[in-house]
Amino acid sequence: MTSTDTEPDTGIRAERDTAAPPPPATDSRSAPARWAADLLMGVRFAFTGGREGWIRAVLTAVGVGLGAALLLAAASVPEIMANRDDRGAERSASNFGQEVTPGPGTVEIGQADTEYRGDGINGILVRADGDEPPVPPGLSELPGPGEMAVSPALRELLASPDGKLLRERLDHRITETIGQAGLVGPSELIYYAGATEEDFASGHTYHLDRFGNSPIESEPLPAELLLLVIIICVVLLLPVMIFIGTAVRFGGERRDRRLAALRLVGADGRMVRRIAAGEAMAGALLGLAVGGLLFLLVRASIESVELFDISTFSSDLRPSPLLATLIVLAVPASAVVVTLLVLRGVVIEPLGVVRSAVPRRRRLWWRLLLPGLGLALLLPMVGGWTGDGPGSGDGETYQVALGTVLVLTGVAGLLPWLVESVVNRLSGGPVPWQLAVRRLQLSSGTAARAVSGITVAVAGAVAIQMLFASAEAQNTTETGQDPGRAQMHVSVSARDGGLAREFTERFGATEGVTGVAGYVQEYVTEPKADVGKGEEPGYTRLTVADCAALRELIAISGRCEDGDTFVTPVGGEYQQFAGPGTTIDLRSDEDGEPTDDPVLWTVPETARTVQLREDAMGVQQFGVFATPAALDAGKLQDPEVVAELRLDPREPDAAEHVRNTAAELAPLADAYALHSTQQGERFTAISRALFAGATATLLLIGASMVVSTLEQLRERRRLLSVLVAFGTRRRTLAWSVLWQTAVPVALGLALAAVGGVGLGAVLLKMVDTPVSVDWASLGLMTGVGAGLVLLVTLLSLPPLWRMMRPDGLRTE
Repeated sequence: MTSTDTEPDTGIRAERDTAAPPPPATDSRSAPARWAADLLMGVRFAFTGGREGWIRAVLTAVGVGLGAALLLAAASVPEIMANRDDRGAERSASNFGQEVTPGPGTVEIGQADTEYRGDGINGILVRADGDEPPVPPGLSELPGPGEMAVSPALRELLASPDGKLLRERLDHRITETIGQAGLVGPSELIYYAGATEEDFASGHTYHLDRFGNSPIESEPLPAELLLLVIIICVVLLLPVMIFIGTAVRFGGERRDRRLAALRLVGADGRMVRRIAAGEAMAGALLGLAVGGLLFLLVRASIESVELFDISTFSSDLRPSPLLATLIVLAVPASAVVVTLLVLRGVVIEPLGVVRSAVPRRRRLWWRLLLPGLGLALLLPMVGGWTGDGPGSGDGETYQVALGTVLVLTGVAGLLPWLVESVVNRLSGGPVPWQLAVRRLQLSSGTAARAVSGITVAVAGAVAIQMLFASAEAQNTTETGQDPGRAQMHVSVSARDGGLAREFTERFGATEGVTGVAGYVQEYVTEPKADVGKGEEPGYTRLTVADCAALRELIAISGRCEDGDTFVTPVGGEYQQFAGPGTTIDLRSDEDGEPTDDPVLWTVPETARTVQLREDAMGVQQFGVFATPAALDAGKLQDPEVVAELRLDPREPDAAEHVRNTAAELAPLADAYALHSTQQGERFTAISRALFAGATATLLLIGASMVVSTLEQLRERRRLLSVLVAFGTRRRTLAWSVLWQTAVPVALGLALAAVGGVGLGAVLLKMVDTPVSVDWASLGLMTGVGAGLVLLVTLLSLPPLWRMMRPDGLRTE
């Protein structure tokens, strides 16, 4: 028997307890009372064991506290989402197609949403119809003409130097700040502006008798999105639980010495195990207090934090009572269970013992059971899981979650065996490498536990990335838009067809605009006199534009001069009747039917027939196309005025100048950029939540590795001092610390890559999606793991220098 450290150890790692059975207990107390007394004694030892006891308790509390704080934040997510949805529904200004007759208790509404440098801004124009209009939540009264109520974030943006261009667009006088009841988040950009009848002259408006509506029952998530949500929850929370389990095992060697002393004064083996469990429980309870304090600190400052367009009010960050209770009970219970499991393979003797120089090798077979069970749960659903089909429900959801947990936990369970198998075969090399390898050979389990969290996180991240890429492909659609032909599209429903000319001129003079294709369109019908008895009137679309704009809309070959007219071939669902020589009624009623008082115009006999063509928006234009000299656009009754713009790529704020011009011409104009693809809103929300949660988990993993490294250095303080006293250079020890962290992490990342790809393949097959691996993302994730190694090493260097002082050789 040889020692593995410079001082006696206190536990024998044995396959079973070989010590003589203790004498019969003479304690007259009941078993629960003895358990309680022993646990309380362990709690007292944790706080009355001198400086060493306090250090261990603080380290455990910090580790557990970090995990508990993140669990409490995760338990608040349902409350956050519910409150956001409720406030959004209560302030909704949509009528869902219900016609409201104007009266004393109604308000006229116009949607004036806009965008500023990539941030969306919700805008609502309001005009009271009477003396008692409804008021949206968060406001005391409706703003009048020239007035505006804004959210705190928008008010701050408008007051900042960065908001100069936005102030030109929203130039109303601010009279009120919207309260929390009218906002979904503290960083939301929203405003209500008072409007005049002239503001509503161009654009679609409607009337409301109240703000708010009952939340619409949303459609079930598609299978790939539901699966993505489940895996995200598992992957983000499982490393937290693993780290909490690791944190309660801090200071194991010093704990063993204390337990040996207790055996010396008469405690039996069962009693010292219960005392050790009580000591771990004390650290866990203190960790809960630290976690609660950290959670309160985060809660107090959460309103100033915005991650991926997600912000939260402090009052919303409130964990569900049921989930909070489970956390409070589960954390100390897990501390007790983990401690008892660890001590099952340890024999505590009164005089202290040494560990065997050849410890029992870890067995592989039982470590394969967990991933095997997980796959057994997942494989039956391969190719047949839809998330909402017959028989689907909470049972299958739990089955997917449990299967994923078992696979990822199995990956973490394989890591100690892999680290031990690899490091036992390493030898030779530079001195720092030899020191690191020898330390890993003697305590590979501790090193593996320290990086098990990052292994699970990366394995889950690989699987998520594979699911994410699949879900992104299925939730990304082609818009048909061609940003190469035009970069912005501006449109407005006008009551004056002559607005098209002003649109073209004003946008042409706007800073950053290099080209404008402006036109005016309206649906027109056959004259009532030409419609046969019992027949439906035919209709088509009439477009008035200059030749340059017409060439962007239809395939004109040859010349085009002002005064020319063009038609597309008659036939099909939309172009039903108009051709050369056809008479058209430019006026129709609210239902699109011809009237008894028509405004007639005849398509010239010289009109040329042209072929259809898609415009920059991807819309195939049809009907009659006239130049301004052929038809006065002012005769159109209720046309849509459109401008497609080409922007100068060298002007970064060209889009903002366009939106300012559009708001000045018509406050209700729609101005938006053209994109060749678009993503579904629910997928975008899930991806933002994923990145926000991953950021928090990554920070926890980094903090946990720092705490674990500091705990290991503290345990080896005397050994480090001895090495320095014998002339070992500090740089050599620093490199050894780096290798001690890097080797387990490298093995963990390799195992995570294999396990993550395997899990991702099974999950993709569950939703009947081809398996593909994003190798660039896989490399990025492993690079993040390597970066964490360097960061942890750098943060551990200052305490490492302090622990290598000669006074570390002192003992009592």
